[in-house]
Amino acid sequence: MVTTETRPPVPPFDEESARVKVRMAEDAWNSRDPDRVVLAYSIDSVWRNRAEFLRGRDAIHAFLVRKWHRELDYRLVKGLWAFHDRHIAVRFAYEWHDDSGTWFRSYGNEMWEFNDQGLMTRRHASINDFPIPESGRLFRWPLGPRPTGTPELDELGI
Repeated sequence: MVTTETRPPVPPFDEESARVKVRMAEDAWNSRDPDRVVLAYSIDSVWRNRAEFLRGRDAIHAFLVRKWHRELDYRLVKGLWAFHDRHIAVRFAYEWHDDSGTWFRSYGNEMWEFNDQGLMTRRHASINDFPIPESGRLFRWPLGPRPTGTPELDELGI
């Protein structure tokens, strides 16, 4: 699909541009704003998220609304794992609680593919949830983007 939308940085990625793309994605997801997040994906983007398969921005938007309705006080850290040409692999962890107050840390990996305009056309995510006590939380910044200087996954031992 041809589009006039552009979402820099665009492929081919080098290490610097891949890191920028990862941090932009992290910041958008930490906003918990589905209207903002879906703009990073192509109109016909294809996702696998756990065992759920999605196609297109409308389906992604609906998924994100459901996700953040269930996953409360969500805070995410993403880290670049690898990159090549138009592909980026990330690992991530996020913390959230459900409506009963049970906290979780979710760990996972994502594989991303981008079109020439820098929009993500494909996202494959594998995620595992692990219950944690509230006292075991590592991500305690105010809701929103992770503040500069907050430890990365490696620094946190994740």
